[in-house]
Amino acid sequence: MESTEPLLSIQLCIPAPGSRTRVRELHRQLRAAILSGRLAAGLRLPATRALALSLGVGRNTVVAAYDLLLGEGYVEAVPGSGHRVAALVARRTATTALRRTATEPMLQQRLAPAYRGLVGSADREQDGALPYDFRLGVPEKTSVHFDVWRRLSARNLRSLGRREVGYGPPRGQPSLREAIAAHVSLTRAVACHADDVLVTAGAQQAFDLLARVLVTPGKSVVAVEHPGYPPTRIAFEAAGARIARVPVDEEGLVVDKLPRETRVICVTPSHQFPLGCALSPRRRVELLAFAERQGAVIVEDDYDGEFRYDSRALDALQTLDQSGSVFFVGTFSKSLFPALRLGFVVAPAWAMLPLVVAKERADSHCNLLAQETLAAFIAEGHLARHVRQMRGLYAQRRGLLLAQLARDFEPWLEPLPGTAGLHLAARAKRDLDVERVVRQARQIGVGVSSIADYGSGLSLPRGLLFGFGALEAARIHAGLDRLRSLFAKLPPR
Repeated sequence: MESTEPLLSIQLCIPAPGSRTRVRELHRQLRAAILSGRLAAGLRLPATRALALSLGVGRNTVVAAYDLLLGEGYVEAVPGSGHRVAALVARRTATTALRRTATEPMLQQRLAPAYRGLVGSADREQDGALPYDFRLGVPEKTSVHFDVWRRLSARNLRSLGRREVGYGPPRGQPSLREAIAAHVSLTRAVACHADDVLVTAGAQQAFDLLARVLVTPGKSVVAVEHPGYPPTRIAFEAAGARIARVPVDEEGLVVDKLPRETRVICVTPSHQFPLGCALSPRRRVELLAFAERQGAVIVEDDYDGEFRYDSRALDALQTLDQSGSVFFVGTFSKSLFPALRLGFVVAPAWAMLPLVVAKERADSHCNLLAQETLAAFIAEGHLARHVRQMRGLYAQRRGLLLAQLARDFEPWLEPLPGTAGLHLAARAKRDLDVERVVRQARQIGVGVSSIADYGSGLSLPRGLLFGFGALEAARIHAGLDRLRSLFAKLPPR
């Protein structure tokens, strides 16, 4: 009785009779199976006649494929035994792995300095989120009007399907640039037109593009807040800038500490990241005067300026600027959801063309469907209504967080002043081992951050950071209860 067992432990898919690629496909699939280890070294391959019969191909097809593998060294002909998978492949793979491990530091010299010696993974996916995670920069997603977004997306997808769609304009879809100009004029009193707006893949790409067009490697001095937002600093460092870390106090960036040779100043004036203070009116005037006097530019990061709670928002630096010195950077990651990956730069006219060229060279343009959908979402008033709704929700969560910190953590923490945004900073009031608190909190399911994650040095205030955007009120209360029990058990220092 003829056996029905397959001749090989892999499935081979051969093109239909008459195809001129049957030899090529058989050779490719056998070679891939050998390289991946599915056909192990030393394995005897089926006889050419038997394999041809099982595959329904001519024997010459199998002979030709085997000959190619033989010539490439993937198989070897053994007298009296037909063809076997060459052991050389396995040895070569193992030897290469050993050599790569032994010479890893030398091989990494091929990388740019900023990318050498990296450990771990940059993948944001985590194995099980903490039940009480006070993460920074993450908004509430359950209140986003996804039903509206879905309807607008479907409508714009049909519209795109009815017209010839090629590459989009690097500057961004005209409809979205018009909508952004109207939005920032209404919410932040930023005076601009659609031609002043460049659409980016989030604020992070905005920083990268600005670094490309503003930095002369090895020469340009870029001032960043300390503590501050690391991705901004990293973008300018990667472009070859000389970084100057400038301290922050209760009025924001200390302008008097800016080096005279500074050419780019990165600042978060509406809600300093991470301490939460706003740049005072006096400092705003001083900063603009410094930029005009020294021929410097200002990168104004307004990452969550829509959410203010206790007072009227101070004028944006871009609104006060009279010399074309300010680049206003915004994002929809906080006002809507991070996965959208859309942001923008309101740029002076003299810098727009270089930014458009840099954007085109980086990724041509942002997703057209997402741009058109967001444009409609803004133009029809959905974003404004959503921001008003979320401002009330976040104000409630912020009030709960402040009240519980004041009541239960008074011996250890002092909340820092701040009237905007989706997180709060709290200074350690005594010799508290903040890093130990962060580690032990994670063990009981509470995620908090240390101010030290965003700077270094003895002058840096010690304390904790609490994000409340993604935690509903009940979970804020329960998470702080757990954290309070941990504080109560800390040994005195």
